[in-house]
Amino acid sequence: MQVQVHTDDHIQGGESLAQWIQDETKTRLARFAESVTRVEAFLTDVDAGKSGTNDKRCRLEARVAGRPAVSVTADADKMAAAFTDAVDKLTRVLDSELGKAKDRNGRDTIRAAQE
Repeated sequence: MQVQVHTDDHIQGGESLAQWIQDETKTRLARFAESVTRVEAFLTDVDAGKSGTNDKRCRLEARVAGRPAVSVTADADKMAAAFTDAVDKLTRVLDSELGKAKDRNGRDTIRAAQE
């Protein structure tokens, strides 16, 4: 699974922030490694440098093999909190989407994508 991090000009942290996001994403989404080919993280400061509440935004977009991309967004006061909320949302969405393709015994269901 590839993890790409994109930031705007108002986000502080540079390479260390990008490395932390890559490591956390791979750790938290490890169980989806077979299905998810790439995750892109878009980090923005909504107020463009001004202080305000919930002005940091993290949008995560996951590319799932054989399925449409899945995207979630979270806002918070700190970038770490926004990322954590977004990756939790993405985990729930992937559980839901990929869980529909398997029954409770792990077998393919009729909802699985036909190739």
